[in-house]
Amino acid sequence: GTTWTSHTSGTPNVPQLWDVTYVNDIFVTLGSGGIFTSPDGTTWTTQNSGTGHLYGVTYGNGTFVTAGQHGTILTSSDGTTWTSRTSGTNTNIYGVNYVNSTFVALGRSGTILTSSDGTTWTDRTNTNVTSNHLKGVTYGNGTFVIVGESGTILTSSDGTTWDNRTSGTSNNLAEVAYANGTYITVGSSGTILTSTDGTTW
Repeated sequence: GTTWTSHTSGTPNVPQLWDVTYVNDIFVTLGSGGIFTSPDGTTWTTQNSGTGHLYGVTYGNGTFVTAGQHGTILTSSDGTTWTSRTSGTNTNIYGVNYVNSTFVALGRSGTILTSSDGTTWTDRTNTNVTSNHLKGVTYGNGTFVIVGESGTILTSSDGTTWDNRTSGTSNNLAEVAYANGTYITVGSSGTILTSTDGTTW
């Protein structure tokens, strides 16, 4: 994690890569240029995603799931062959994670989608809770936590019904993780917030 070596995706004109995961001896990364896979992080192969911008990738229950522009959701069992799924929305999806046996995808205007298998999705969006763009989700200590723009933090015990929490910041929050009994979220202007219960930050 100290010394880094630059590598190329092997495809020209790839301005942005947004996310990466490593599962079953394969790296999968994606962005505005599609999906790329590698067995070693050095040599990369372009996969045929059949779609445009992708923003997030995760793995769970034997399935890779990617999400992106205009409600795009793709699934794959091996990271190589991808199948388009119906998300039920045409809104951009910025993040997806597999937590507590549930795929959670989130994006513009408070969009929240959940799925047990990555194939069939249920819309959990509630604009009465928030209409802000959402970016990151995690799970720990019996609680789902979602973060997003303007300091948005949502929590849920079941992944279905969400409550808005006071973060104490108006900065955009980009990602959230749970480890060692603590939730940590990070965002713009160097923002770092912590919580032991997901409610008080």
